[in-house]
Formats: sequence, C-alpha cells, structure tokens
Amino acid sequence: MQTSARNQFAGEVTAVKRGAVNDEVTLRTDDGLEIVSIVTHGSATSLGLAPGKKAFALVKASSVIVMVDVEKRQVSARNCIAGTVSAVTKGAVNSEVTISAGGTSGASIAAIITNESVERLGLASGQSATAIFKASSVILGVE
Repeated sequence: MQTSARNQFAGEVTAVKRGAVNDEVTLRTDDGLEIVSIVTHGSATSLGLAPGKKAFALVKASSVIVMVDVEKRQVSARNCIAGTVSAVTKGAVNSEVTISAGGTSGASIAAIITNESVERLGLASGQSATAIFKASSVILGVE
C-alpha cells in the first residue's frame, strides 16, 4: 500500500467501543503503540473492525501537533506519544519534525509545523517532545 500520509501504522485492533453513530477503535501497532481512532459505525462494520482484526492507521503529518513539557493528562486528544526529536528538516515556511517514540517501540511520527514554532519550542535532535493528534484525525483501513 502506498499513500501520501507520512504516518502509517500497521497493527491489530484490540478494542471497539460501539456507538450509535461513531465507534472508538483502538489499534495496537506492530511497534507496540496504541492508536485510538473515531470512525462511523457504518465504516467500522463495513471494514469488519473487531478485536484481532489486522488493520492500519494513517495520520497526515499536518494533523500532528508537537508539544514540549506536556503530560498526557493535560490534553484532550486521545493520541499523545512521548518521545525524542530525531530530526528537524527546515523548509522555507514549515519544518518536518520527526519524533521517535519512547520505550522499545521503535516507531516514529512525523509532524509538519511552522519554522516559527520550531524556533519557539527550541526543537532540535535529542530533545524530548510529544506528538499529539485527535482520534478523529486517524484514518483506518484493512487489506
């Protein structure tokens, strides 16, 4: 599968919380991350999403917010992945910031943020940072 989404995570559905309109789906990636997605009940049904089902999650880099000095309990977004900045690639207006997830997962998450934000946050390789994205920004798919 090829997509333009910078963040692609393969894994297995571990939980589905059914709702009348939307379902909350938790995916444990092959790297050990837990990613939560909100999809319509119809989409969850048509994709056959259930615990044990292989699936993948896509998150556009422009949907990822980068924060420093934050704890998961301080934000409303369901997906908060703490780690270390592994790369900052500056462009004319925006930069791509790559955060390597903490622990042994080996996963990384790319974010596109303004150069001004990179400077204001003092982002550089080796600095602790957290990648944050809402569950509604996660697209799920199956093979």
